[in-house]
Amino acid sequence: MIKKFRHIVVVSMLIAACTEKINVNLDSTYTRLVVDGNIASDTATYQIRLTKTADYFFNEPVPPVTRASVFLSDGENIFPLAETKPGISGIYSTDSTFVGKKDKTYTLHIDLSEPISGESAFDAICKLNHVTHLDSIGTVFEPDWGKEGIWKIKLWAQEPGNEVNYYLFNLYRNGKLLTDTITKKVVSDDKFYNGSYMNGVDVIYLNNAHKWETINPGDTIILQMSGITEEYYNFIMQVQQSGLNIPFFSGPPANVKGNIDHGGIGFFAAYSNSFAKTIVHR
Repeated sequence: MIKKFRHIVVVSMLIAACTEKINVNLDSTYTRLVVDGNIASDTATYQIRLTKTADYFFNEPVPPVTRASVFLSDGENIFPLAETKPGISGIYSTDSTFVGKKDKTYTLHIDLSEPISGESAFDAICKLNHVTHLDSIGTVFEPDWGKEGIWKIKLWAQEPGNEVNYYLFNLYRNGKLLTDTITKKVVSDDKFYNGSYMNGVDVIYLNNAHKWETINPGDTIILQMSGITEEYYNFIMQVQQSGLNIPFFSGPPANVKGNIDHGGIGFFAAYSNSFAKTIVHR
């Protein structure tokens, strides 16, 4: 009985130790500009979102950066961006006729109406790389993979070779983007296919147990393949490995390296696109 009592006391002490309240001191850091947006080789209205970083326990939407002067330059032409809701949104848009040109290097320039941590002007530079032409895509259902099977999205295309290329893949189901956050996007280099024909290469896997991300027979599927820079490839990989999302809802780890100068964080991307479409068959 005494031994049993001692055992109960020891267990009780361990439980008390495990449930002891620990105060974690999360210090604030200096505020920084966050930039999120891209342009591409298709004629469209493109948006750049400007916000400020916020502390971990900041329980309100991140503050937008409004009334800034924002424009793009390709070294020859200037393209101004207008705030969609002046003084409110912090979202700056190109003209609807804007189209990025392949092999051009674009500079995003931002002049703030009020400095952030002593900085008023920020630049980001990104080259708009070529992308190979997508010949076709296909879907294959593997019923024995996972709990309820998976869908494989396959592509057929000639990889150009001669240099290292980096790719970004997005998937649309019946016109809706499935890869709608940076954590869902797929990036790859051409390490295993450089200069070869990509004959039915798997590029995206969809878990059939997750109905919000899977596909069904009869669905129209569009695969977007984009030619991106090595810097943007590394940025996406770092964000995915750190478990963050874009746009940022708090200050990200300092080791996620973007392309915004003067202490800004985030990434301004430029890339070319190729698309292919198919109808899903089981």
